[in-house]
Amino acid sequence: MAKKSRSTNTSLNKARTARNDEFYTCLTDIERECKHYEEQFHGKTILCNCDDPQVSNFFRFFFTSFHRLGLKRIISVCRKSKGGQGMYCVYDGKERTDGIIEDGDFRSPASIELLKQADIVCTNPPFSLFREYTAQLMTYRKEFLIIGNDNAITYKEIFPLIKENKLWRGYERVKQFITDKNEIKKFGNVGWYTNLDVSYRHEEMFLRKRYSPDKYPKYDNYDAIEVSKLADIPCDWGGCMGVPITFIEKYNPKQFEIIWTTDRGGDGMLDWLKKPYHLGYGSGYVNNVKLYKRIIIRRRI
Repeated sequence: MAKKSRSTNTSLNKARTARNDEFYTCLTDIERECKHYEEQFHGKTILCNCDDPQVSNFFRFFFTSFHRLGLKRIISVCRKSKGGQGMYCVYDGKERTDGIIEDGDFRSPASIELLKQADIVCTNPPFSLFREYTAQLMTYRKEFLIIGNDNAITYKEIFPLIKENKLWRGYERVKQFITDKNEIKKFGNVGWYTNLDVSYRHEEMFLRKRYSPDKYPKYDNYDAIEVSKLADIPCDWGGCMGVPITFIEKYNPKQFEIIWTTDRGGDGMLDWLKKPYHLGYGSGYVNNVKLYKRIIIRRRI
């Protein structure tokens, strides 16, 4: 289930303006992603803490797959009113217990007590609270599989977690959501974030291109080359390079080192790469043309 999901992307903003900001994750999208982690779910307590057990497809998936996945327990909890009162459900494979919780917000003391009981958190948190939600998962050292906007990759609170190998992308895209009016909303920039093991982090990206100055221009403002497509990462360049943010979906930390992101160019982490430039450092520039945000990387092997 997607609780009041808001993001900076245009479609979600339009929906929010129209006061239609309740988005539910489709069961097919949950199934497509969760199939990759079935062994990691085995014997675990799963918490869906932004999910109404009466309508949530997250709860539905784990409830109907409980025995096949060999789960220990499912806990689902959500906020049901402006005053904060919520609902919870606990299922252990034999008995289902439903009840009222004083405050169903994921930040409430009651919800945090449920969080402490969980091994893995799996849900679609509010996009507008993605930073705070992720910080809570880190504080309580939980494994997780959650949905977020692609733009979250370069958030100042999120990108350091990616660089430090505490968070990475899942496998699939979230293709569409269902509104509380049963309408289908499609988005192109939503995916999964997790700290569960994923196979691509152990696979080397095959590099077939070779460096040449005419094909790989240097940035005007950074001592690094521009690589506009992941398939064009050169196999014989040992210096820094800027690549699209989709690199995160293929990132093997043994093959590459993440330096930083141009979107956070003012944080001081890229100072050693900066060249004197009159247009600044928030983005990479080539021939005075501002490029979309890039991740600066370097090959390890």
